[in-house]
Amino acid sequence: MINYDQKIFRPISNTENGETSNDTVFVYRQNGSVLTSAYSGGKVIHGHLIGLVDEHGNIDMRYHQVNNKGELMTGKCRSTPEILPDGRMRLHETWEWTSGDCSKGQSIIEEMIRED
Repeated sequence: MINYDQKIFRPISNTENGETSNDTVFVYRQNGSVLTSAYSGGKVIHGHLIGLVDEHGNIDMRYHQVNNKGELMTGKCRSTPEILPDGRMRLHETWEWTSGDCSKGQSIIEEMIRED
């Protein structure tokens, strides 16, 4: 199983109906198969996600966030990992709003290099 604990991700692409952007930062925490994250930036004032990681590193998650319009938005997402040549992770995401217009989209997020 892939361990996402303490990994930091940033979107590199998203469909127009999404609210995350390169300004959004996700900080992942993992305990066993349970994944959580707090995130913010860009149009997202504050968000949380919770998910389950399978034996191949795929993530089935649900999320909620408050956007810069003051709206509470909710959705679900399926993430599939790719290991990049430099060892960082890239997640290919297919998501769907469960609030608002209930539209669907796709995004890609990449692990950021930590500068501790």
